[in-house]
Amino acid sequence: MTTAPDRTDFDVIVVGAGYSGLYLLHRLRSQGRSVRVVEAADGVGGTWFWNRYPGARCDVESLEYGFSFSEELDREWRWNERYSAQPDILAYLNTVADKFNLRPDIQLNTTVTSATYDEPSHRWRVRTRDASGAGTELSAQFCVMATGCLSKPKSPDIAGLGSFAGPTYYTSSWPHEGVDFTGQRVGVIGTGSSGVQAIPLIAEQADHLHVFQRTANYIVPAHNHDLTEDHQRAEELAQRRSNALDCPLGVAFEPQETNQQLSTDLTPEQRDAEFERLWRRGGLVMMLAFPDLLLEGEGNRAAAEFLAKKIRERVADPAVAEILTPRGYPVGAKRLCVDTNYYETFNRDNVTLVDLTASPIEEVTPAGVRTGDAEIALDALVMATGFDAMTGALTAIDIRGRGGVELAQRWADGPRSYLGLSIAGFPNLFTVTGPGSPSVLSNMRLSIEQHVVWITDCIRYLTSRGIASIEATEAAQESWVAHAAEVAEPTVFPRGASWYTGSNVPGKARVFMPYIGGVPAYREACEKVVADGYSGFELTPA
Repeated sequence: MTTAPDRTDFDVIVVGAGYSGLYLLHRLRSQGRSVRVVEAADGVGGTWFWNRYPGARCDVESLEYGFSFSEELDREWRWNERYSAQPDILAYLNTVADKFNLRPDIQLNTTVTSATYDEPSHRWRVRTRDASGAGTELSAQFCVMATGCLSKPKSPDIAGLGSFAGPTYYTSSWPHEGVDFTGQRVGVIGTGSSGVQAIPLIAEQADHLHVFQRTANYIVPAHNHDLTEDHQRAEELAQRRSNALDCPLGVAFEPQETNQQLSTDLTPEQRDAEFERLWRRGGLVMMLAFPDLLLEGEGNRAAAEFLAKKIRERVADPAVAEILTPRGYPVGAKRLCVDTNYYETFNRDNVTLVDLTASPIEEVTPAGVRTGDAEIALDALVMATGFDAMTGALTAIDIRGRGGVELAQRWADGPRSYLGLSIAGFPNLFTVTGPGSPSVLSNMRLSIEQHVVWITDCIRYLTSRGIASIEATEAAQESWVAHAAEVAEPTVFPRGASWYTGSNVPGKARVFMPYIGGVPAYREACEKVVADGYSGFELTPA
C-alpha cells in the first residue's frame, strides 16, 4: 500500500532511505503496514547518495553487495566491476526504488529533528523539518532508525579552516556535478578509506597534489576487474551468499581461501607464501589469513611486516615509503583499506606527501595550509576527515525515550544496546546495524538484510498478538554489552585510535562499538532470542 502525502499517522516511521530504509519499506508494505520513510537528501541511496568523491567505491565485492530477496532483481541487474563504483551502486538503489514502487512512501528533503516516545499511547512523535524550514509532526507505533553507520561527517578540528580563500570540498558531501582540479594546487587532508580512493584520481588532474597524512593506514590491493555474464549466474550468486553466511565477516570467502592453521604453526617462509597468495587475490580476505591474525602476537606482526614490505616494493623513494608505513598499532585495529594505485601515486612528480607526525598542521590560512615547517599554497582543499561513526547520526537527533530520557545523554559514556537492535528505555525503537552488532565489521548488505528481517518479523509478531510495546530490559542489555566487550578484548580491534572506538571524535567516549564475534555467532544469538519468545525484552499488552 502507499500513503497519502498529507498523512501524519503511521504504523512505522523509518528514518533513512539507503539500503536499510528501502528494504524496510519493501518488507513492511508487504505486511500491509502504513509506512513513511523520511530522508534528508533529495534522492534515495544513503551513503551512496552523498559520497560521490573521485574513486568512491565499495570494498565488498559487487556480487555480494546486491540484495538477496528478489530473484527477479538478480536476473535484471548486472554489475560492471568486481568492486562497484559509487555511480553504479546508486543506480542500483534507484532501480530497487523504482522496481518495487517505493518512492510514494519516501519523503525526501526532510530532516528528522527529534523523536519522542509518548508513553500513554505507546507511540513515537517524530518532528521533521523540510527544505523550506517548515516543521511537521508524524507519529507511529514503531520507529526504525536506518540512519547508517558512516553517515554523520566528523567536523574537523583545524584552526582557521573557514578562512581558506579557495573552495573546500568534503568527501562525505561531494558536489553532484563533480569537481575539475585541472591545473590546480590541491591539498587532501586525511588518508583513510575515502582519501585512499580519491587521491590517485585527484593526482591525475591536479597540477600538484599535497597529501597531508597524520596516520598511515594498512592497505591491501583491490585487483579490480570487469565482471562477465558468467560471474553473475544464479548458481554463482547462490553459492556466494551461502558462503557469506558462514564467514565471520559475512563475505563470500571459500573455506580453502584462508589458512586454518595458526600462524605460529608455520615457518616465516610459509606465512609469507600465504600472505602473498591472498595479496594476489586482493580484498579484505587478508584479515582472515590465519585464525590468530587478529590477535596481538606473532601472526599480526608478520602481517604488518609483509604489508610494509609491499609498500617498499611499490614506492620508489625509501623515505616516502617509510612515512607511508603504519606504526604504533596492529593490523586490523583501524579499518583495512582496499586500494587501486594508491602507493604508486606517490611515485608521481606532482605528488608530495606531508608527514603530519613530524610537522603538524598549525592552521589553515587564506592561501593554504601552514605546518610547523612551511606554508603550502593551495587553490583547493579536500577534507577526507571521516565520520562520527556508529552513533553520530543517532545522537544528532533529539531522541527521547521513557521518562523523557535523552539518548545522547544515555550514551555519553559510550553506546549501550541489546544486540545493536534495541535500547533499554526506548520502547518500540529499533536501530539497523547499531552498536553492538557486526555492522561495519561485516558485509553491510548482509547485516542490513538480517536486521531488517528480524525487525519486520518482530513487528508482525507483536501486532498479531496485540502487543503495544517491546523494550529491551536493562539486564539483557548489560549482559550483551559485557559479552561484546569480552569477545573484543583479546583482539586487536580495541587497540587503535580509530572510529571503531570513537577516538577520532574529540570528547567522544572511547568504547569499541561493533560486535566482533562474527556474523554466524551473532545471527545465532538473534535467532535464539526469537525462539525463546523474545527473551531479554519486556512486552506490554495493549
